Amino acid sequence: MELLLLALSCLHFLKTEAVVGHWCYRTQKCEQPQCEDPPRWHLVNAECKGSKQSPVNIVTQNVVFDKSLKPLTFEGYDVKGSAKWLLENNGHTVKVALNSSPKFGGGGLRRKYKAVEFHLHWGVPGEPQIIPGSEHSIDGEKYPMELHVVHIREDVSDVTEAKKTPEGLAVLAFFVKADEENKNYATLLSELENVKFKGNTAQMDPLPLMSLLPPEEDLGKYYRYEGSLTTPDCHEGVIWTIFEKPVKLSLAQLSQFAALHFDSSNSSAMTENFRPPQPLNGRKVLWSGASIPLPLAKLLLLALALSCTLSSLGH
Repeated sequence: MELLLLALSCLHFLKTEAVVGHWCYRTQKCEQPQCEDPPRWHLVNAECKGSKQSPVNIVTQNVVFDKSLKPLTFEGYDVKGSAKWLLENNGHTVKVALNSSPKFGGGGLRRKYKAVEFHLHWGVPGEPQIIPGSEHSIDGEKYPMELHVVHIREDVSDVTEAKKTPEGLAVLAFFVKADEENKNYATLLSELENVKFKGNTAQMDPLPLMSLLPPEEDLGKYYRYEGSLTTPDCHEGVIWTIFEKPVKLSLAQLSQFAALHFDSSNSSAMTENFRPPQPLNGRKVLWSGASIPLPLAKLLLLALALSCTLSSLGH
């Protein structure tokens, strides 16, 4: 009897050993019951239970206007690099590694950051209205998809080094809404067929990164807060900038993400690869303010006040 119990405990140990460090999304649980879904990610990385986790639900009534949050300055974002982009299905999303290093700065930040990769999170691509998949939400409302452009401080060499450095990482987040067709995404979307399964990679001709984003003149309104990466290791120390203006893709374009799978050819489709909102724990979400520059707004108020005064004098 004791030998049987010992054998069973050894089997259990081997079984649990095999899955340590294996995290997944809720939609993968049927296929991989041993994997840890978002509520249990802290069992894979303790930091996932930290006090500054991402994503968050942004309650617009509670945001703090910060006049230092001027429009960001972009360098090399409108340049088409010479090196190919590397697409990879990493079993959680489609990730695009950038070989050139577009940078951004300004917007109340103390330094510049260089882009290293971008990836997306989504719900059910064919039915974005029913199961939207953005990670952040505004007043509880989610978008079909969210684009993350991951940056590291310009004075560090890679993400590993950035994690060891204060304010080492900065992510620019863009909501994606179902709207008209976006021709700028055609090349990227056509490559999804080539990275259907986990571990698949493909190269594509680079694009100016700005071509995948809303027009630069629409990027003045954004939210800012201190958070974490939204996948294990859930590293904290990430400066988040979430733009109000969404990227537009058509329903047909969103549906192309249905080609992707979490694992091999007979695995389930890659759907709902987002982390639920995390508690703010007293953190403030800052807001860059209205789209009308303040001096102009003041002039309008002044003109209004003047016309009221003149009309009252006329009576």
